[in-house]
Amino acid sequence: MTVETILATAQSRGSELGLTYSGALTPPEAWAVRQSLPQAVIVDVRSAAEWQFVGVIPEAVRVELRAYPGMVPNAAFVSQLQQQVGKDKTVLFICRSGARSDEAARLAAEAGYAEVYNILEGFEGDRDAEQHRGRVNGWKAHGLPWIQG
Repeated sequence: MTVETILATAQSRGSELGLTYSGALTPPEAWAVRQSLPQAVIVDVRSAAEWQFVGVIPEAVRVELRAYPGMVPNAAFVSQLQQQVGKDKTVLFICRSGARSDEAARLAAEAGYAEVYNILEGFEGDRDAEQHRGRVNGWKAHGLPWIQG
Protein backbone atom coordinates (compact mmCIF):
# COMPACT_ATOMS: atom_id res chain seq x y z
CA MET A 1 0.00 0.00 0.00
CA THR A 2 1.39 3.43 -0.92
CA VAL A 3 1.68 6.29 1.54
CA GLU A 4 -0.86 8.22 -0.55
CA THR A 5 -3.36 5.36 -0.15
CA ILE A 6 -2.68 5.15 3.58
CA LEU A 7 -3.24 8.89 4.05
CA ALA A 8 -6.41 8.81 1.90
CA THR A 9 -7.73 5.97 4.08
CA ALA A 10 -6.83 7.92 7.23
CA GLN A 11 -8.59 11.02 5.89
CA SER A 12 -11.71 8.99 5.03
CA ARG A 13 -11.64 7.46 8.51
CA GLY A 14 -11.32 10.96 9.96
CA SER A 15 -14.37 12.14 8.02
CA GLU A 16 -16.37 9.16 9.28
CA LEU A 17 -15.32 9.98 12.86
CA GLY A 18 -16.11 13.69 12.42
CA LEU A 19 -12.56 14.78 13.21
CA THR A 20 -11.55 18.44 12.97
CA TYR A 21 -8.07 17.51 11.74
CA SER A 22 -6.66 15.49 8.81
CA GLY A 23 -7.42 11.93 9.89
CA ALA A 24 -6.71 8.84 11.97
CA LEU A 25 -4.09 6.15 11.41
CA THR A 26 -3.63 2.68 12.83
CA PRO A 27 -0.18 2.09 14.37
CA PRO A 28 1.11 0.09 11.36
CA GLU A 29 -0.16 2.80 9.00
CA ALA A 30 1.55 5.49 11.09
CA TRP A 31 4.84 3.59 11.02
CA ALA A 32 4.60 3.20 7.23
CA VAL A 33 3.93 6.95 6.85
CA ARG A 34 6.84 7.78 9.16
CA GLN A 35 9.19 5.57 7.15
CA SER A 36 8.00 6.84 3.75
CA LEU A 37 7.59 10.58 4.30
CA PRO A 38 10.69 12.51 5.38
CA GLN A 39 8.45 15.33 6.67
CA ALA A 40 6.42 13.00 8.93
CA VAL A 41 7.04 13.35 12.65
CA ILE A 42 5.62 11.21 15.45
CA VAL A 43 4.83 13.29 18.53
CA ASP A 44 4.37 11.35 21.78
CA VAL A 45 2.10 13.35 24.10
CA ARG A 46 2.15 10.97 27.07
CA SER A 47 3.60 12.04 30.42
CA ALA A 48 7.31 11.92 31.23
CA ALA A 49 6.55 9.11 33.71
CA GLU A 50 5.04 7.03 30.90
CA TRP A 51 8.05 7.66 28.68
CA GLN A 52 10.38 6.55 31.46
CA PHE A 53 8.50 3.51 32.73
CA VAL A 54 6.50 2.22 29.74
CA GLY A 55 8.84 2.93 26.82
CA VAL A 56 9.16 5.25 23.83
CA ILE A 57 9.24 5.19 20.06
CA PRO A 58 12.79 5.89 18.84
CA GLU A 59 13.12 9.35 17.28
CA ALA A 60 9.62 10.44 18.36
CA VAL A 61 9.36 14.03 19.56
CA ARG A 62 8.09 14.17 23.14
CA VAL A 63 5.75 16.93 24.32
CA GLU A 64 3.63 16.27 27.40
CA LEU A 65 -0.04 17.14 26.95
CA ARG A 66 -0.76 16.35 30.60
CA ALA A 67 1.72 15.82 33.45
CA TYR A 68 1.79 13.08 36.07
CA PRO A 69 0.66 13.02 38.84
CA GLY A 70 -2.86 14.29 38.44
CA MET A 71 -2.68 14.56 34.65
CA VAL A 72 -2.45 18.33 34.94
CA PRO A 73 -2.85 20.02 31.53
CA ASN A 74 0.35 21.48 30.06
CA ALA A 75 -0.57 25.11 29.35
CA ALA A 76 2.56 25.44 27.20
CA PHE A 77 1.76 22.42 24.99
CA VAL A 78 1.21 24.34 21.74
CA SER A 79 4.24 26.58 22.19
CA GLN A 80 6.44 23.59 23.06
CA LEU A 81 5.11 21.75 20.01
CA GLN A 82 5.88 24.78 17.81
CA GLN A 83 9.44 24.93 19.18
CA GLN A 84 10.09 21.30 18.18
CA VAL A 85 7.91 20.67 15.11
CA GLY A 86 7.38 23.02 12.18
CA LYS A 87 3.90 23.62 10.80
CA ASP A 88 5.13 22.29 7.44
CA LYS A 89 5.46 18.77 8.90
CA THR A 90 3.01 15.88 8.74
CA VAL A 91 2.37 15.36 12.46
CA LEU A 92 1.32 11.98 13.85
CA PHE A 93 0.23 12.16 17.49
CA ILE A 94 0.34 9.18 19.86
CA CYS A 95 -0.53 8.69 23.53
CA ARG A 96 -1.37 5.60 25.62
CA SER A 97 -4.69 4.69 24.00
CA GLY A 98 -5.61 7.39 21.48
CA ALA A 99 -7.59 9.87 23.62
CA ARG A 100 -4.93 12.44 24.59
CA SER A 101 -3.47 12.25 21.09
CA ASP A 102 -6.90 13.16 19.71
CA GLU A 103 -6.93 16.21 21.99
CA ALA A 104 -3.37 17.10 20.90
CA ALA A 105 -4.32 16.76 17.22
CA ARG A 106 -7.27 19.12 17.74
CA LEU A 107 -5.03 21.68 19.46
CA ALA A 108 -2.41 21.44 16.70
CA ALA A 109 -5.01 21.90 13.98
CA GLU A 110 -6.38 24.95 15.81
CA ALA A 111 -2.81 26.31 16.02
CA GLY A 112 -2.42 26.12 12.23
CA TYR A 113 -0.84 22.72 11.58
CA ALA A 114 -2.30 21.55 8.26
CA GLU A 115 -1.37 17.84 8.22
CA VAL A 116 -2.35 16.35 11.58
CA TYR A 117 -3.21 12.72 12.35
CA ASN A 118 -4.13 10.78 15.47
CA ILE A 119 -2.63 7.33 15.92
CA LEU A 120 -5.54 5.14 16.98
CA GLU A 121 -5.03 2.51 19.70
CA GLY A 122 -2.06 4.47 21.09
CA PHE A 123 1.22 3.11 22.41
CA GLU A 124 -0.25 0.52 24.81
CA GLY A 125 -3.75 0.03 23.42
CA ASP A 126 -6.81 -1.34 25.18
CA ARG A 127 -6.82 -3.54 28.26
CA ASP A 128 -7.16 -7.29 27.86
CA ALA A 129 -9.34 -9.57 30.01
CA GLU A 130 -6.67 -9.45 32.72
CA GLN A 131 -6.65 -5.63 32.63
CA HIS A 132 -3.19 -5.48 31.04
CA ARG A 133 -2.32 -3.14 28.19
CA GLY A 134 0.08 -3.80 25.32
CA ARG A 135 -1.38 -7.14 24.24
CA VAL A 136 -4.69 -6.47 22.47
CA ASN A 137 -3.78 -3.60 20.17
CA GLY A 138 -1.62 -0.49 20.10
CA TRP A 139 1.93 0.26 18.97
CA LYS A 140 3.59 -2.35 21.19
CA ALA A 141 1.10 -5.13 20.39
CA HIS A 142 1.69 -4.59 16.67
CA GLY A 143 5.40 -5.26 17.22
CA LEU A 144 6.48 -1.81 16.03
CA PRO A 145 9.83 -0.30 17.12
CA TRP A 146 10.08 0.92 20.69
CA ILE A 147 12.69 1.06 23.44
CA GLN A 148 12.54 1.20 27.22
CA GLY A 149 12.77 4.83 28.34
